[in-house]
Amino acid sequence: MDNKQLDTRIKLVKDDITKLKVDAIVNAANNSLLGGGGVDGAIHKAGGRQILDECVEIRSRQGGCKTGEAVITSSGKLPAKYVIHTVGPVWQDGNNGEEELLASCYINSLKLAVENEVKTIAFPNISTGVYRFPKRQAAEIAIKEVNKFLSTNDTLEEVIFVCFGDENFSIYGEMIISYSPEVFL
Repeated sequence: MDNKQLDTRIKLVKDDITKLKVDAIVNAANNSLLGGGGVDGAIHKAGGRQILDECVEIRSRQGGCKTGEAVITSSGKLPAKYVIHTVGPVWQDGNNGEEELLASCYINSLKLAVENEVKTIAFPNISTGVYRFPKRQAAEIAIKEVNKFLSTNDTLEEVIFVCFGDENFSIYGEMIISYSPEVFL
């Protein structure tokens, strides 16, 4: 990788992802796609029944969503156009492919965004809540994978990392400000 710098299309905000007016928001879903707690529950609640109905159709067609994969639905009542549902890994001990699976969440969500002509996309902090992925490690993976994807894609105009809480916002902020290629080789 030549002279890797943080892509200027990457943004960081502290906000409620359900309020953002972007083409797509990413939902940290579970395998069932039927809603849950945290950001998943908030997205389903704010978006309304339409999101759940489309998730049920996806379940009927393919049996849910595997960890690391992503599917797309409309956004119901949300200001975004789409919801991209991805299933992050549950942290066990770091020796069960968790890092690769989390990286796949970002890669597959971005690929699905491009396939659906999304220009602006917002990501929550995938797997860092009840799935217990270490927050700093998750942020490193998120920033690295998004930056790498953007280096080969010019259709996405903005990728926003949305932090609901102070801790993740601080972690992402530190990493973005002090971004160095040596960290992500």
